[in-house]
Amino acid sequence: MPNSNPTTLVSTDWLARHLGSPDIRIIDASWYLPQAARDPKAEYDAAHIPGARFFDIDDISDSLSDLPHMAPPPEKFISRMRAMGIGDGHQVVIYDGAGLNSAARVWWLFHLFGKTDTAVLDGGLPKWLAEGRATEDMPPVLRDRHMTVVRNAQLIKDVTQVAAASKLKEAQIVDARSAARFAGEAPEPRAGLRSGHIPNSISLPFTELLNSDGTMKSDAELALIMAAKGVDMKAPVITTCGSGVTAAIINLALARLGHKQHSLYDGSWAEWGMYNDLKVAKG
Repeated sequence: MPNSNPTTLVSTDWLARHLGSPDIRIIDASWYLPQAARDPKAEYDAAHIPGARFFDIDDISDSLSDLPHMAPPPEKFISRMRAMGIGDGHQVVIYDGAGLNSAARVWWLFHLFGKTDTAVLDGGLPKWLAEGRATEDMPPVLRDRHMTVVRNAQLIKDVTQVAAASKLKEAQIVDARSAARFAGEAPEPRAGLRSGHIPNSISLPFTELLNSDGTMKSDAELALIMAAKGVDMKAPVITTCGSGVTAAIINLALARLGHKQHSLYDGSWAEWGMYNDLKVAKG
């Protein structure tokens, strides 16, 4: 693992060694579906990695969209990051309370806005706690820091672009939801959505990319999984899931493998499954 400007994953050992660095900024990006019955902010308030700021995925989003936690406009992202004391020159490390879940979404958001010196803590808070490492219950002292944002439009796709990719097969669409949801055999957790998947997409449940302790599998294992699923590493990939959160785990895995042409369908199934004029496949 490189010791300067990591852009994908860092280990708990790496973070422990760099915890006191003035240029490190740590983010707790925990987020859960309602049925998990967990309050990420309350959990952060009770115990977080020293110096961590809390990133509210639902709040730091596009407030004009009816879809859940869509990417915010650049101005809002800049404003919120400055208020959190995160800016240019900082190495950002993101974790969540599940191991490796919603942290990947926030990693993708930072990369979307051009801040690539951003990495996910491999194994997240569960691994940190299992190793007996320190936590605190006090928020850090925050000071404004200037942030330069350059939005990378290549990292995000809208419904029109995904519909074209599905029809013309100009990019591979890879779905991070469970195999049962992909096949239309399990109901969607959000009410009112159809079951199934985007035509011509590939099922790759994000859980298959992770070890039992919430860490990401090795690069060699990731490469084998991609090959087994039929993902062409030389062709563009669009990731999707339920609402654009766990899809980013696939983007993170692709970045680990050096894939340069990957993007995320921000609306994901929360959008596609809502509109009857968009075709749905099952099985």
